[in-house]
Amino acid sequence: MTILIAGGGTGGHLMPALALAEEIRRLRPDIEPVLVGALRGVEADLLPARPWRYHLLPSEPIYRRQWWRNVRWVTVLPRLLRAVGRVLDAERPAVVIGTGGYASAPVLWMAARRGIPIVLQEQNAYPGIATRRLAGRAAQIHLGFPEAERYLTVGAHTVVHAFGNPVARVTGRDRAAARRALGIPPDARVLFVFGGSQGARPLNDAVGAALDRGLLRGVTLLWGTGRGHEDAWTRFHEPPARIVRGFWDPIADAYAAADLVLARSGAMTVAELAAWGLPAVFVPLPTAAADHQTANARALVEAGAAVLLPERALSAERLDRELAGLLADPQALARMAGRAGERGRTNAGRYIVEAVLQLVAV
Repeated sequence: MTILIAGGGTGGHLMPALALAEEIRRLRPDIEPVLVGALRGVEADLLPARPWRYHLLPSEPIYRRQWWRNVRWVTVLPRLLRAVGRVLDAERPAVVIGTGGYASAPVLWMAARRGIPIVLQEQNAYPGIATRRLAGRAAQIHLGFPEAERYLTVGAHTVVHAFGNPVARVTGRDRAAARRALGIPPDARVLFVFGGSQGARPLNDAVGAALDRGLLRGVTLLWGTGRGHEDAWTRFHEPPARIVRGFWDPIADAYAAADLVLARSGAMTVAELAAWGLPAVFVPLPTAAADHQTANARALVEAGAAVLLPERALSAERLDRELAGLLADPQALARMAGRAGERGRTNAGRYIVEAVLQLVAV
């Protein structure tokens, strides 16, 4: 028996899919999770190194601003639907779970048309278009933020849960071991910067400008520039004081080694930092739909676990003041870390999979 997990395009949609696959294997070894993603998504690079069978579809993103680029869907859609049909024919899944991204909606839509139960896992406080459009057909909807339910029109038999976002299991934060693995001294002040799998140009530019101006002195930097941006910043790669990578995968060593994180506030980033008990400075993406990244960040900001820094205020000097100030105050970081940990939902993946398994006949 198989369960398809469709999602990807970015790490924010792929990582919950991987976390759910791990929980399915742990709870029901007799059921095989099979991943479905997009040929042009981050999953094309990451899934070959993972222990799962997978399918990659010829899917394309839907462009909201450059709307004229969507004309390609005239030729993409027929090929995509044929590819989805072949996947469903080959796998005959008991359930299809969608975690968002441009590979998930076609699989969920076609599965629903065939009478296969579909489950939606929505990470954000403002749900994505696939969740909003397919909510009426879903057997279950699992929300990372309970506030998302107000935007959904669910079916008469749809069950909605808000267990939180599924994150990879945190087996123990061994800071010393992680720092040894990275060559970082045990007493270093470590900052982890990343903007998601695609990167965040404003964050990269601000960090680069700070380093060019001799700021962030005495800070050990772990920097995830995003896919396609690494070459622009490799001049700062000077291990162990500065380690620059396009994408940190696995990310566990960076999380374990860090004292503080500078990041966007995508839903999975917020969930992972809470699960790891990490203080953060969040720079929300200002163009996110319904400003949902700011909404995501507020949960930790209001809990005293994070600082909100609007992108319009982002500069090399402001970064230096915010980051160096926090890193120089271990007691403040410890308070923030404790409050982040209080908001962590490390068992969300298990609760979601236990609910999904109720849809499986045997």
